[in-house]
Amino acid sequence: MTKTALVSGGTRGIGKSISLALKKAGFNVVANYGGNDDAARAFTDETGIPAFKWSVADADACANGIAKIEEEVGPIDILVNNAGITRDGFMHKMDVDAWNAVIETNLSSLFYMTKPALEGMRARGFGRVVNISSINGQAGQMGQANYSAAKAGVHGFTKALAQETARKGITVNTIAPGYINTDMVAAVPEKVLESIIAKIPVGRLGEADEIAQAVLYLCGPNSGFITGSCLSINGGQHMC
Repeated sequence: MTKTALVSGGTRGIGKSISLALKKAGFNVVANYGGNDDAARAFTDETGIPAFKWSVADADACANGIAKIEEEVGPIDILVNNAGITRDGFMHKMDVDAWNAVIETNLSSLFYMTKPALEGMRARGFGRVVNISSINGQAGQMGQANYSAAKAGVHGFTKALAQETARKGITVNTIAPGYINTDMVAAVPEKVLESIIAKIPVGRLGEADEIAQAVLYLCGPNSGFITGSCLSINGGQHMC
């Protein structure tokens, strides 16, 4: 039976590449998105992958959205927690709303999304959960106390849940991308981007498909002995 994969934030950037890689590999893919209706429609028209809209920062919306997908598409076997936002600013200027928005979307969402999907995975004795973190959750980044804290929390969440679910046939892993060639990175001022690339030993930005291929492996049949791990894909910029 074809396995169903849900990718949060799956219609743009890294998420889009993950959705496409999983579909090409034969998975039944569903994407979640939070706000850009035009991009989501264009994504579905281009790929044939259905897109369901809800905020991953809303626990009830996540539970209802996953229930709708399982009713209309099928049980979720693979969950890729990719959705994330930034609200950058130095700590002395950061307000509570900027802090909470990033923590809720980038960290609390893992609980909101994974818990309702996990019940079926446990019952079926199989599941793959892949959480997308960041190099800045490993090394920290000035002006991103909220983002770095949330992405660091992803690693702790992954390690704890991996221990809980291993004997149920469910693996839980993290991928921590470095600077990837997406629209968000392309918006960085040219001189700043040049200084970033200068610190990457391989001398270039990563590509979204390089992240997608790693996700694909962790979701595949040969990855059952990998759980609680973090795969850093950053061109050697930060080694752990």
